[in-house]
Amino acid sequence: MIVQPQILTKALDAALSTGADFADIFVEDTYSSNLSILSSKADQAIVGQLYGAGIRLFFGHEIVYVTTNDLTEQGLVKAALNAAKSRGTGKGKKSMPLMQVPFDTVHTFGEKPWEMNRDRKFAWLNSVDQHARNRNSAVTQVEAALNEKFQKVQIANSRGLMAYDERAYSRLNMEVFVEHMGVKESSSERYGHMGTSELYDGWNIQSFAHDNVDRAMGLTTAKFAPAGEMPVVIDNSFGGVLFHEACGHGLETTSVAKDSSVFCGKMGQKIANECVTAIDDGTIKNGWGSLNIDDEGNKTKRTTLIENGVLKSYIVDEMGSRQTGYEVTGSGRRQSYKYAPASRMRNTFIDAGKDSFEEMIRDVDYGLYAKNMGGGSVNPGTGDYNFQVREAYIIRKGRIEEMVKGACLIGRGIDTLGKITKVSNELKLATGMCGSVSGSIPAAVGQPQILVSSLMVGGRAG
Repeated sequence: MIVQPQILTKALDAALSTGADFADIFVEDTYSSNLSILSSKADQAIVGQLYGAGIRLFFGHEIVYVTTNDLTEQGLVKAALNAAKSRGTGKGKKSMPLMQVPFDTVHTFGEKPWEMNRDRKFAWLNSVDQHARNRNSAVTQVEAALNEKFQKVQIANSRGLMAYDERAYSRLNMEVFVEHMGVKESSSERYGHMGTSELYDGWNIQSFAHDNVDRAMGLTTAKFAPAGEMPVVIDNSFGGVLFHEACGHGLETTSVAKDSSVFCGKMGQKIANECVTAIDDGTIKNGWGSLNIDDEGNKTKRTTLIENGVLKSYIVDEMGSRQTGYEVTGSGRRQSYKYAPASRMRNTFIDAGKDSFEEMIRDVDYGLYAKNMGGGSVNPGTGDYNFQVREAYIIRKGRIEEMVKGACLIGRGIDTLGKITKVSNELKLATGMCGSVSGSIPAAVGQPQILVSSLMVGGRAG
């Protein structure tokens, strides 16, 4: 507990004093640590603390949001009154008595970031560096970083909800640079979970480093990808970033409530091939995007977004529920107390299917195998996207052949959903950071391998 319940009650009553019909308070105490190495030496060691509260008021469909670093009774009440007076002129009411929300956690944490010896953490980073350099003499530089966060949150609202939770996140990032025959290339990768960092003691750091070096080296001799419309097999794990960006954001009530999503008005309709089932799950044990409760205090859950091609649910927060009438899905999330929450994804993925990866490759006479996806751009309203492929191969007569570079995938999310004809049984998730109106949050993406029957590939015409 960060703030005593009686203080939260007084602040909530102040927030309701001019006619707001709902108020909540999000209190946060977060420790963060960012360590990095460069040129085989320690480069940065930055430790910080974030401490404060956000107070949100609903006046119908309008939101007032204020923040404060003063968590005393006087500070919270003053901030709540300022928020109330900025909008309301009506008659106030009292909040309901606060009752602690019970929940069972499936997540397990070890040593807290401040409890673990920093030399041990730098040893992991140094091992990434050394494994990469030992893999190939063409490696010219290695950058590696360990990011940790331990967040304590306390949430209370005028309906009587009160909840407290602790969350831990750790992620290892690396980027390797190589030069071979005068050609310079790079490759980056990340690995993490909702949990503390002793994870890396039993993890294969050598394989992580070697795979990254091998990808960069392959790019130094790869030819440029061909351009044109063709079948594309997208690999599992981070391949799910395409669904996340091109479709997932359009399913958030942040977009749906404004009628600015291509998925508006399509509940219960077929929007994808029947082999596609998509999930947004906040309950996966130690999942990167998992939560016990969301940032509005609601218990998280597993939400089926698309089932056998049919739209079944949106991603819904408190305000989104008010605006659309759909049930809250435990998806109200924010980067910190400095942001008001919004409907956001958690662990979002296309679920495992029944096909095999080998079968879908055999089905392609000529096409592209997108093994490792990169970043891109998306129009959230239309779902139009353009994504870089960091590692790609030509498929020729049912076989994966030469590596190519410079490929990108161009399409429209809802159209691509209809062109997915095969979904493998090899589901994997990957870590990512998702940015939107409520800041940058940990969100996992994923899928099995999928076959898209026809997709525009950007490359070099020839």
